Amino acid sequence: MIILAAGQGKRLRPLTDTRPKCLVELGGRSLLDRQIEAAHAAGVDEVIVVGGYLAEQLPRPNLRLVLNPDYETTNMVATLFCAESLFGNGFIMSYGDIAYGPALLRTLLADPSPVGVVVDRDWRDYWEMRFDDPLSDAESLRIDDSGQIQSIGQPVSDFDSVEAQYTGLVAFRDSGVSALRETYAKAQSDDDAGRFPFNGCRPLAMLHMTDLLQIMIDLGHAVCAVPIRRGWVEIDSLSDLKLARRLVAEGALA
Repeated sequence: MIILAAGQGKRLRPLTDTRPKCLVELGGRSLLDRQIEAAHAAGVDEVIVVGGYLAEQLPRPNLRLVLNPDYETTNMVATLFCAESLFGNGFIMSYGDIAYGPALLRTLLADPSPVGVVVDRDWRDYWEMRFDDPLSDAESLRIDDSGQIQSIGQPVSDFDSVEAQYTGLVAFRDSGVSALRETYAKAQSDDDAGRFPFNGCRPLAMLHMTDLLQIMIDLGHAVCAVPIRRGWVEIDSLSDLKLARRLVAEGALA
């Protein structure tokens, strides 16, 4: 499993003034330690974390640390590809600012899709707890009858385009790893030519993971939904953390 934990977590200040975002505590344990424990409980032995900001605080037993030296000027895709040499034949990618239990990881591990994206069908209630206007943060996620994602990460103006929400957990297996590398290489080629990848709105260094997943879809690669119904939280702000602490105390990650 590769955990992306390079960012500065500015919206969690002052908690992140002296620690990486993934070391903010939730229910007495850091987000990173929670993810490591969930991984081991689900049978995932190798855990890699890609750090950047205050990365010297990240080392743990049985944890492999990779650095993104450009963490201040790059985003999730660039952080992931700092660990490209460790992709192997497959891996789970996890954002460092989410929390979940081993059951959610087992659901992802049981899905055979070359690219499996964990999406929350019951996202709306959670977003309504997090935001005064849920659509202000929601992104498109449309799934066809075969379970393949057709649209992900695009701006929305109504709920019709939002069948679920992306959680920050993705599994790449075998041909899915090849498709990931191929897509990134094509994006790199555009970037080298002075163009935003695939005529998008961001340079390569700042690509979001949903940007890359949408590009994979547009290139004809199968990107499949792995549906869940809650069982996770995202910690992006102080209000998120307050809500997550309440939800965890109520057993939301069990």
